[in-house]
Amino acid sequence: MGNLFGCMIVDQSTVAIKEKFGKFDEVVEPGCHCVPWCLGSQLAGHLTLRVQQLDVRCKTKTKDNVFVNVVASIQYRALADKANEAFYKLSNTRSQIQAYIFDVIRAFVPKLNLDDTFEQKNDIAKAVEDELEKAMSA
Repeated sequence: MGNLFGCMIVDQSTVAIKEKFGKFDEVVEPGCHCVPWCLGSQLAGHLTLRVQQLDVRCKTKTKDNVFVNVVASIQYRALADKANEAFYKLSNTRSQIQAYIFDVIRAFVPKLNLDDTFEQKNDIAKAVEDELEKAMSA
């Protein structure tokens, strides 16, 4: 019934993307809002601001020809002030993050022996964090 009168509710910890005649208009904060569809306004979609976790398993070979399974758990969230960029520029966030993680792990681990891989897990984590921060901040 609310859609008939143009009233839309945006849940807590999410934002909505409002378009006017198919073009980005504004980011709508949580709460009740008037979106007059008869004047060309519509909600294009919702974006969650909650912290999400992505577990990535990567099989790679070490310097001493031993195959290891590296498991990386990445926690990420969209920033409210860059919600329109996250909605329109990233098509599949999870697979894009996963691709960056694969690249970093497959570049870093083959330089190490098996024992060094376990000892330098913090260095691997730092390399993944730096690469993701550099890629996702753009």
